Amino acid sequence: MRTRTLELIVGLFILVGVLALLVLALRVSGLTVSATADSYKVYAHFDNIAGLTPRAKVTMAGVTIGQVTRIEFDKNRYTGKVEMAINGDVNTLPSDSTASILTAGLLGEKYIGISVGGEEQMLGDGDEIFDTQSALVLEELIGRFLLNTVNKDE
Repeated sequence: MRTRTLELIVGLFILVGVLALLVLALRVSGLTVSATADSYKVYAHFDNIAGLTPRAKVTMAGVTIGQVTRIEFDKNRYTGKVEMAINGDVNTLPSDSTASILTAGLLGEKYIGISVGGEEQMLGDGDEIFDTQSALVLEELIGRFLLNTVNKDE
């Protein structure tokens, strides 16, 4: 009888551990099991999205206000078109706001940071952010630095 109780306790402990790992994996990956709140779509064009992926977060002042829902190539402008779903409670984004692709941490996770503008007109569903800053590509920066160093030596 005592062995059976011990086996049940160990099994319950393992089950709780697996559930805790599952919750942790969902939190870290940004996936949610709940339905998303009401949101509106905003678009932005970038010359280089360099590693930005769908489901990347959209932040303002360090607070997550939405996520990237789709990325596609715009054949007319030759740019990357990014569709963002902004939370419905953040409905006061001025139309001259700036969207920048930023890097979080050492692992290089890309996300979009929005800087607030000063225009009185607000962004609505289907509007576009025109002022954008593309991602900084580390390889390009290293290349520029090395090229500049070589040019100085000559």
